[in-house]
Parts: sequence; structure tokens; C-alpha cells
Amino acid sequence: MSSPDTPPIRVLVGSRNPVKIGAVRNALAPLFPGRLVECEGMQAPSGVPDQPMTAAETREGALNRMNFCRQHREADFHVALEGGVDVTVDGPGTFGYVAIAHREQVSVGCSAWLPLPPAVYEALLDGEELGHVMDRLFGTVNIKQQGGAIGLVTNGHATRESAYAQALVLAMAPFLHPELYGVEAP
Repeated sequence: MSSPDTPPIRVLVGSRNPVKIGAVRNALAPLFPGRLVECEGMQAPSGVPDQPMTAAETREGALNRMNFCRQHREADFHVALEGGVDVTVDGPGTFGYVAIAHREQVSVGCSAWLPLPPAVYEALLDGEELGHVMDRLFGTVNIKQQGGAIGLVTNGHATRESAYAQALVLAMAPFLHPELYGVEAP
């Protein structure tokens, strides 16, 4: 437990999506044993299309959301997550970028790659968002604020939240070992 004179770690998340806020809380809380981690979401524009179609757009969206949070509210960490799609030699897939700022230092990470069915990717090329396509295919409602496409196609063995949480833990490495990365300790 945190002592009464130990202030909580304040985290501002660049989204009001409960999956994203939950991923941040679930990733960061175990990294700071004995400290209370308070996560609050705020609407933050990505500055990229609603459905980013390249890794570069997806990364840019996460950084834009994180920087918006930094400019508008004080916190110990400013965090943003952006889901996107791209095509590699292995075909189309979806993934998420995360961006974390602590003071002036920024760390960026990426989640695992989920292969997308060709018909899903074709719908995205036609201008649809991944969550809407998956809702239609699986008969779900607002899956992007639940398990996401990841939960649907893995039969719940992985979820959007678990993928983001893993990416966040990995992106926190510079803050957990600042002496190795030359950054300021939280």
C-alpha cells in the first residue's frame, strides 16, 4: 500500500475509451508497487484519419494525442494509444502504437501484429473503420471498446486491452531503468 505521504502517480490518457484507460492502468500499476496509479482519460485529437492505414500514420496519431495531453494538463505520465493497419510482405494486419511521456522524455512502443482477413482489409480500403467492420462480421456492438478485433479472431485468448498493455509495459523500459537509457527517473 502507498503511505499517506506518498503522492499518487497521475497518468493522463489521450482517450476516453475505457479499453485504452484500462490498458494503461493494468500496465502501469504493477510497475509501481506500493504506489497508487490514478488514470484519467481526456479527449485528444489524433490528427490522422479515424482509421490510420499505415504504421507511420498510426505512430503519428499516438504522438499527437500524447502531445495534446502534455499541452493541456499536468500529470506524471502522459500516455496515448492509437490502433492502425498496414500491409507487409505477410499481408494486411492491425497493431497499436503507444506513446508515453514523463517530463521531457518520450518513449514509443508498438503492439504485436494481428493478421487481418483479406475481406476485412478490403472494407478498410473502402473507408470503413476496423471496429465497424468487425461488429458487422461478428454481430457485435462497439467491439472497439471491448475485446476489439483481436478478441474476436483469437476467440478471446488475447484482447485489444492485453495487446496495448503489453506494448505499454515494453515502452516503459526507459523509465524503469533510466540509468541505462539516459532519461530522468519517475
